[in-house]
Amino acid sequence: MTSRQSSSPRAALTIAAVCFTVFAWASAFVSIRSAGSAYSPGALALGRLLAGSVVLLVLVLVRREGFPPREAWRGILISGLVWFGGYMVALNWGERLVDAGTAALLVNIGPILMALLAARLLGEALPPRLVAGMVVSFIGAVVVGLSMSGDTSGPTSVLGVVLCVLAAVAYATGVVAQKPALSYGTPLQVTAFSCLVGTVACLPFAGQLAHELPRAPMSATLNMVYLGVVPTALAFTTWSYALARTPAGKLGATTYAVPAIVVALSWVLLDEVPTWLALLGGVLCLAGVAVSRSRSRAEKPGPPVAEPVVTDRQETGADA
Repeated sequence: MTSRQSSSPRAALTIAAVCFTVFAWASAFVSIRSAGSAYSPGALALGRLLAGSVVLLVLVLVRREGFPPREAWRGILISGLVWFGGYMVALNWGERLVDAGTAALLVNIGPILMALLAARLLGEALPPRLVAGMVVSFIGAVVVGLSMSGDTSGPTSVLGVVLCVLAAVAYATGVVAQKPALSYGTPLQVTAFSCLVGTVACLPFAGQLAHELPRAPMSATLNMVYLGVVPTALAFTTWSYALARTPAGKLGATTYAVPAIVVALSWVLLDEVPTWLALLGGVLCLAGVAVSRSRSRAEKPGPPVAEPVVTDRQETGADA
């Protein structure tokens, strides 16, 4: 078997991991609609992270992966604090103060920030097709945001805008910090211990969670557990798997498919019929992702290149 043939299954697994992550993160918006009505932002973040940490620790123990190497801990600590902890609290809080359209628009500056940070800090290239695709997708996100701007009648909160921008910055920073850590630890290790760091950071909200848990309806609690198990434990692991094999900027552009999928899921699961503006925005988001993932004719495939610093031990831990 040639190197090119052996890389095909890995490429297929990477694509599958990206697709699962995007669909799981899109479903999170639907679940937050239920859980967020019964739990305060900090309590919801802590409950979600606790559920995710339990699942991830079980997987680490079953696979006997142990602690990540020392070199991975800097990225794990930064990612855990700002992405797993800060992002979730800021987004939960921000969405209570601004309408859904404004929140979606502000959070979607994250992939742009991610590409810029990756170019500056990781030396990643910014190919024209990636930039063009992100511009198209961002326009689509703006259109989706405009279509949802009538969800609430109250005025836009300055604090809510600031919190959503902070969430976008935390998202981009966490991904860029996580990328080097994946050169030393497995995707499962990096995800599990980042989640644990985020859980510890959210422990000040334990009192709120203990107070709200007995009073919350079962549907809200089940949605909180779902958020911890699927969009957090599983989807963050598949994201890390893909991030270990894909430039951060290019991978971040794929998350622009989330608004389009949220529109579709809300239509199917919540009977929220999308407006023509939302459908147009969704199409633009998907078109932009397609452009950002495409190759120009000038990009001819060269000789097989080894995947970026993925050790045998990492491969064993990632391909389950």
